[in-house]
Amino acid sequence: MQIGDEAMKFSLPATDGSEHGPDGVTVVVFTCNHCPYALAWHDRLTQVARDYEGRAGFLAVNPNDAERYPRDSFDAMRERVEADGGWPYPYLHDESQEVARAYGAQTTPDVFVLDAEGVLRYRGAPDADHRDESQRAAWLREALDAVLSGDDPARPETEPVGCSVKWRQ
Repeated sequence: MQIGDEAMKFSLPATDGSEHGPDGVTVVVFTCNHCPYALAWHDRLTQVARDYEGRAGFLAVNPNDAERYPRDSFDAMRERVEADGGWPYPYLHDESQEVARAYGAQTTPDVFVLDAEGVLRYRGAPDADHRDESQRAAWLREALDAVLSGDDPARPETEPVGCSVKWRQ
């Protein structure tokens, strides 16, 4: 999927038993339970979801092969959300990996910002350095601010940084 393409519509199961998909301006983050990059960016991404609540939706999607990576199983996902006391957004399981393949997800995390029409406006890393919390997911925030004001992001694409998606073999 390239910037300007309409994103695949989907509905995936969440850890709370509900189903969710993109609706309006939406951030779709492919993430997982075990990748140190995903874990390092988790709190920043969660803060973005809180800061933009009511203006943009936020979906975390775990696409990893749970057979080879049991820490990414649906049960482990549920346990993580419960241990954290809940998340301000749904944590979805892409067991078939169909959504991750359609989006072209490469890493965990890999961030996609969709506008209200479901068109891809930003794709890449949350910010420039997973080790620097002061970055506050700046690239994601810049993209969201632009999309919410009806503009194109000045930086529509960055290189996603993280662990590779664990594809089924």
